[in-house]
Amino acid sequence: MPIKKSITSYLYFWVIIAAALGILIGLVAPEFAVGLRPLGEGFIALIKMLIGPVIFCTVVLGIATAGDMKKVGRVGGKALIYFEIVSTASLIIGLVVMNLFKPGSGFNADPASLNGEAVMSFTKAAEHRNFSESVLHIIPSTFTDAFTGNGDLLQILLIAILFGFVLSRLSKVTPLVQSFIAEVYQVFAGMMNLLMKLAPLGAAGALAFTVGKFGIESLKPMLLLMLSFYLTCVVFIFGVLGAIAHFAGFNIWKFILYLRDELLTVLATSSSESGLVPLMQKLEKLGCSKSVVGLVVPSGYSFNLDGTNIYLTMALLFVAQALNIDLSLSQQLSILLVAMLTSKGASGVTGAGFITLAATLTVVPTVPVAGLALILGIDRFMSEARALTNFIGNGVATIVIARWEKDLDLKKLKSELS
Repeated sequence: MPIKKSITSYLYFWVIIAAALGILIGLVAPEFAVGLRPLGEGFIALIKMLIGPVIFCTVVLGIATAGDMKKVGRVGGKALIYFEIVSTASLIIGLVVMNLFKPGSGFNADPASLNGEAVMSFTKAAEHRNFSESVLHIIPSTFTDAFTGNGDLLQILLIAILFGFVLSRLSKVTPLVQSFIAEVYQVFAGMMNLLMKLAPLGAAGALAFTVGKFGIESLKPMLLLMLSFYLTCVVFIFGVLGAIAHFAGFNIWKFILYLRDELLTVLATSSSESGLVPLMQKLEKLGCSKSVVGLVVPSGYSFNLDGTNIYLTMALLFVAQALNIDLSLSQQLSILLVAMLTSKGASGVTGAGFITLAATLTVVPTVPVAGLALILGIDRFMSEARALTNFIGNGVATIVIARWEKDLDLKKLKSELS
């Protein structure tokens, strides 16, 4: 008879406790709470430190064991097709919701009173994140720069694919090198599992800073936009992704429950990267092959950001509505087309969505970039929903691609989710 674990033995329990404590500290002692910012950012930095090596090892081992570059190309092609279809759907949903409910109408903001300097300082502070929008940025300056530079997942993915391809062709050294990389992977995975025990500390620090810095009161004027955005993300997850999951042979509710530890960490830190490696490990436990997981998840973090897509269209239309600027259908379609490109450069890092938003807004000159000041204060609060939606979307995408590729153990999937 299996021994039932106490609830206190589960990571998600302590993350919930820490998150509640962080919010309380933010409300009671805001100045002290702002000083806890390094706890949240430090936890994310620790996790990001190991993402590169883990992804490199995972992809190399997947390609080396597959031994077929045609399969790698096929998986990549299917992933890009899936990403584009689902990303476009998320952008359209954002447009439809904003046109139906118009949460910005009646705000009557005066463009002259907007603080454009606040927006400019924010975008300059994170300007380096926009380099991923350049195709050339996928190619690192040196082999090690992919790991020591900006940490672009596509750079690491490129190097890993090349390394795995050559390794699969060198029959004499493949077993030796493959065995070495497999052992190195176990070490890095063990380090990641150890660092995840610090998730409650990171959650407490991140939420304490957010509440202490911005306060609950600052949310009231923008509550309707936030509510609309969160509800849209929920509808997308359980409607669109739920339908996709159903056709792929699994239940979206069970899948979300299965990822509860990782989802709570992502929720508290507002960064989907904080759960990237644990997501990859759990997808393999669900029966997805290592090669599919290694290719789809890292590329999905640049090309399959459903939550960011929804945010882009909703935030842009909110600013226009708040400034009483009536956008024509052609202008909204222009936003949609540009967002399909700019959203591909957003990463899972907190705040990157706001930078992408500013880049997309340039397509509509009638809406001043300074209008983003209206949502600058609540961007941090909406990043949680963005990160969660991106995270779940990439998990679903991996299972779908694995099934499409006939590289999914369905019995294992149903057993694990049950």
